[in-house]
Amino acid sequence: MRMLNGIARRAARGLRLGHRPLAVAVLACLLVLAAGLSGAALRAQDRGFSALPALGDAGELTALDERKLGDLVMRDVYRDPEYMDDAILSEYVDGIWQRLLAAARERGEMSADVADHFAWTVVLVRDRTINAFSLPGGYFGLNLGLVATVSSRDELASVMAHELSHVTQRHIARLIGQQKRQQPLLIAAMVLGALAASQDPQAGAALATGGQAALIQQQLNFSRSMEREADRVGYGILTQAGFAPQGFVSMFEKLQAASRLSDNGDWPWLRTHPLTTERIADMQQRQHRLPPRADAAPDVEALLMAARARVLASPGVDRLQRWVAEPARSDFDKLAPAQQAGILYAAALAAAQLRDADTAAAFAQRLQQRVDDPAGSRQVVLLRAELALRGGQAGQALALLSQLPPPAGPPVTGAQAGRAVLFLKARAQLATGQARPAASALQGWLSEHRADAAGWQLLASALDAQGRKVAALRAEGEAQFARLDYAGAIDRLRAAQDLSHQPGGAADRIEASIVDVRLNLARERLKQQERDEKEWD
Repeated sequence: MRMLNGIARRAARGLRLGHRPLAVAVLACLLVLAAGLSGAALRAQDRGFSALPALGDAGELTALDERKLGDLVMRDVYRDPEYMDDAILSEYVDGIWQRLLAAARERGEMSADVADHFAWTVVLVRDRTINAFSLPGGYFGLNLGLVATVSSRDELASVMAHELSHVTQRHIARLIGQQKRQQPLLIAAMVLGALAASQDPQAGAALATGGQAALIQQQLNFSRSMEREADRVGYGILTQAGFAPQGFVSMFEKLQAASRLSDNGDWPWLRTHPLTTERIADMQQRQHRLPPRADAAPDVEALLMAARARVLASPGVDRLQRWVAEPARSDFDKLAPAQQAGILYAAALAAAQLRDADTAAAFAQRLQQRVDDPAGSRQVVLLRAELALRGGQAGQALALLSQLPPPAGPPVTGAQAGRAVLFLKARAQLATGQARPAASALQGWLSEHRADAAGWQLLASALDAQGRKVAALRAEGEAQFARLDYAGAIDRLRAAQDLSHQPGGAADRIEASIVDVRLNLARERLKQQERDEKEWD
């Protein structure tokens, strides 16, 4: 175990030289899986599946240990330029995620220590490949390419429920427990080859050398029993959360179609989660046992969020221009309204990315005329407010947001209207000289969501605009806390402390006292982080 994180860091530095985004996160995850599977899965093949630990048994690794490993990996993920926090897309994904988490708890799929110690955090990755991954300690990643591919929230929820089940069943921990008997350096070379091959086949081949290479390559995936278990548990969580079980089936159909295509690296989820005939048949059987289902209406909100994901994945100027031109296609009026809505959303956001505010606003106006369901209409208003802010029309953005009802579903704690509205409104208030109400609303949100780094950064701007420099620096330090960058938190908090000691700087003695407490905590966390690194190095 002690070698895994050191291998991951060294591998990440090498891959960064080849511009491999988020290599450290994926590599760390694959190292964890590979380390256990190279031996355990081979023994399971010889003796059936009896070699696997009992389902839910985490072996030697405690939930707290797994969380510490996950924190080490996530610290680097947060620093990676491919990590993103888009308030609109994150709120949409988190709405699905919170329902799945609640369902998993209701079904008793989480042990008490896992529920208490794990992060249960979803992050978005600006990557066009279709992938999702789980990391130690309850961290989950979604590539924008996957969000852009699904056509309903049920399909997206099926992938997330599957990944959630890998963690609730402690699959990662169970595999780490087998690591001591393996050869992690050789496994690491194969993982590096697998990652590098999608960008540079020659580099991948050079890394994946050795007499045992082919044998180890076969063991880089979750075992079949774990995949079946994640399907079974994930299916139960999905249905318990109120999502349509057909989402699992339709997503499997998409994956099956993709597996028939040439392997060009666009579907890396299939590499780590191999889709077997047995798994497909199991989902089809489950669907056949369901009562007949009436044709569901198109999920307009999912199509709009898929369009947003496509544009935010940084496709390049040429593709943005093609999306702007898409509504002018000759058969546009013959398409279904939901399809038209997705095309217009992508065109509006792409035009904004190209800094053509007038064209973006015109597309958004056409989009509004084609969407009439509540969830879709809310996303259209959010887009229009975002475009108004980009165009320097903060007053118009505030007017749009003031008309917006709360999001559908359970009440959102901390901000009744939701995180996306809160952030857009705060930005508009800052642009119109209303820093005080912006700060007040953000402080209410952050009192319940302390790990929201983007929220702390926005609050820092609001406090600085009021001349509250010590509080602003403290908020910047809290943002670094949330990103697990304790060295960065110390830097900001020390600056706040120094400023509070200057003449007139300690006007808010309560804030200065908070800074002192948080600075001491940051120093303790940094020392613990360094000890954890040595433990895993």
